[in-house]
Amino acid sequence: MTQTVRDCHSALAAGQGGFNTDLLPRLDSHDKPSPLVRAYIAFLRTSFGRWVAMNVAPSVDPWLLRVTRGRVGMGLTLPSALLTTVGAKTGQRRINAVLYFHDGRDVMVIASNYGGDKHPSWYHNLIANPRAQIAKAGGGPVMIATEVTDSAERERLWSLADRVYPLYASYRQRASKHNRTIPIIRLSAS
Repeated sequence: MTQTVRDCHSALAAGQGGFNTDLLPRLDSHDKPSPLVRAYIAFLRTSFGRWVAMNVAPSVDPWLLRVTRGRVGMGLTLPSALLTTVGAKTGQRRINAVLYFHDGRDVMVIASNYGGDKHPSWYHNLIANPRAQIAKAGGGPVMIATEVTDSAERERLWSLADRVYPLYASYRQRASKHNRTIPIIRLSAS
């Protein structure tokens, strides 16, 4: 293990990183989306909304969530948080905004990449280095990432994920055109 990777793992274990370690608000995926959430999702279904989600939000969200201590993000009404990983190639700490929901005590994240032809970089980071943190403003407790591969469990989790963010269904369709299966990642307490 390189020195950089060791340093990042030490920082993750210590909960360091210079970011507020606000708790991750619990999201019950069984709740029906509010009218505001449904309106925002309708916007994201438009070509302009999709363009904003794919081209603006990934750059702005990490900064916006840190600056507002997790109160405001490009996802507006959607459950977004900052996922901190160790880069698979660089060993450097990487921070990405992701949507999340809870399954029992675990936090679930979907490596959708908007249904594109490749998995997001944070997915590769978690496969190489499964220790991660997730919180509204960055930081948070160290968690261990595992990919959900059981088909029945994936089906159950997709039903929950689709309630949180209905566009996941169209992302799955898009990804299947690229012969890609969207990974579901479970983050569990270490």
